[in-house]
Amino acid sequence: MAALQKISQSYRVAPTHSRLISNDPCGWTRQQLPGELGECYSERYFVDNDLMVVRSRYRPTRNLIEETVSPHNRHMLVITFGMQGDSGYKGADGSAVSFRAGYTTITSFQLSLGERCYEAGTTVSQLRLLIGESMLNKYIGEQRTRQLLGNGNVRQLAFQKTSATSASHATALARYLNQGATGALDMHIHTLCLLSEQLKLLSPPTCIQNPQFSASDIEKLDQARDIMIEQMDQPLTIPYLCAAVGLNEFKLKEGLHYRFNSTPHRMLHEIRMRKAYTLLESGCQVAQAAYKVGYKFPNNFSAAFTRFFGKSPKTVFGKRR
Repeated sequence: MAALQKISQSYRVAPTHSRLISNDPCGWTRQQLPGELGECYSERYFVDNDLMVVRSRYRPTRNLIEETVSPHNRHMLVITFGMQGDSGYKGADGSAVSFRAGYTTITSFQLSLGERCYEAGTTVSQLRLLIGESMLNKYIGEQRTRQLLGNGNVRQLAFQKTSATSASHATALARYLNQGATGALDMHIHTLCLLSEQLKLLSPPTCIQNPQFSASDIEKLDQARDIMIEQMDQPLTIPYLCAAVGLNEFKLKEGLHYRFNSTPHRMLHEIRMRKAYTLLESGCQVAQAAYKVGYKFPNNFSAAFTRFFGKSPKTVFGKRR
């Protein structure tokens, strides 16, 4: 009830809502909501035609729901580094993504229609890299790019603690902006270093391979992981994964250990638990979250969630609404 009450009291900002737009001599463009809503703005900087840095800082005076419509109309990969505070995104298609300080969230989309939720009096600062399809093709190849970008719907590809290296580069970029520095070369270097680290995680190099696994096998192992992400609500089994990607059981198990240092069951369990956490934070009921990540019985889900995170699903429910 409290969570629903909070939603009803939130101020909703439509895409057509007036915003103050200003340009910085260094190349940044700022969009800012009216002052009566608090300190709420985002700043964009084009590093390249297909690579953009976005910094956002929101400290609303009231609970805020900002409706969003992607202006890009093309496939994009978005890497978000949480600098301060937490926020949530809820898509019109039912997708839910959480952003948390100290964590890196990676998503892909073509057209995104949804809303971002911010709590009154709480500062949320985030740094984003937006990468287009052409640049991804250049760095990781067309095949892996297609796998990551998917069919255009909002997809969460990763949610993990930000590494010390990424945190250092992200902090440096924020510092350049805060100081109004004009060191474009340094900004480009930090941006590309951030991009490099994340792309290595999303598409590990395959040039040095175990002779047991061919390039085709590696591609099939990546497909198996993608199936777990996209079909986690289904009763996935090892025989099903083997048939779907064309590997025998031994090669699938050994391959996932080689490629991702994991097992089929552990990888699927981690994917389900992380997705469940974001669903609960966005206000999804415990039973609904259980079904969405493949559990028929909420009690079994609650027990698994508690073992994984050390806290019950009810303690997470609705935190970002």
